[in-house]
Amino acid sequence: MFSETVDAAHNDLYVGLAATLITTLIGVAVGALAGYFKGVVSDVLLGLIQMFFVIPVLLLILLFARVFSVLVFHGLGLTLIVLILAFFGWSGIAFIVRGETFRLKEMEFVQAARSLGAGSYRLLFRHIVPNILSPVIVVATLNIAGFILTEVVVSFLGFGDPNTSTWGLLLNEGFPYVRTSWWVSLFPGLAVVFCVLGFNLMGDGLSDALNPRLRE
Repeated sequence: MFSETVDAAHNDLYVGLAATLITTLIGVAVGALAGYFKGVVSDVLLGLIQMFFVIPVLLLILLFARVFSVLVFHGLGLTLIVLILAFFGWSGIAFIVRGETFRLKEMEFVQAARSLGAGSYRLLFRHIVPNILSPVIVVATLNIAGFILTEVVVSFLGFGDPNTSTWGLLLNEGFPYVRTSWWVSLFPGLAVVFCVLGFNLMGDGLSDALNPRLRE
C-alpha cells in the first residue's frame, strides 16, 4: 500500500499543478482585461467572472466527468479532470487580479509609461501584471491543495479514471475493508492530509514573505 501511495502521488500532483497553471493563466488574463478596460468589455468580463464564481463547482465537475468520459473523452484519464477543474476554477484569481489592476492602473509609474506613448496592452502586460504576481502566486499555491483535494473527492466517489492510480481511488478501494484492513486506507489518507497541509502552509509562508508591509 505504501508503494501504491507513492506511485499515485505523481498523478495527484499532476492534477493539482496542471489545473493551477491553466487557471492562473486564464484568471490573470481575464481579470487584467476586466480591471483595465471600461465600459462593455469590463461589464461582460465581470459578469462572466461572477457567473463562474457562484456556480456549484463540485456538482458540475462530477456531472461533466461522468458524461464526457463516456461520450466524448473516453480514455483521456486525469487530463479530463484537469480540463474540467481549469474551466471552472479560474474565477477566484480573476477577482483578485481585477481588483489589483484597478488599483495599479492609476499609479504614477503607469501614468508615466502612458505619457511616453505606451499602448494599452503594453501597459497592462508589461507594467501592471508583473506587479500583481505576488498575491497571484499565493492564491495559486493554495489552489494546488484545493485541486488535489477535489480530485481525491471525485475519485473516491467513483467519478475519476478507474485505470489510473490516485489517492482517491486507493481510498475508494480500501473503504469496504476499513474495519478489518485499516492500513489499506491509512497511507493514502495520510498522503492527502500531509500534501494538502503542506501546500496550505506554503501559501501562508509565501503570503508572509511577499507581503511588503510585513517585510517592513
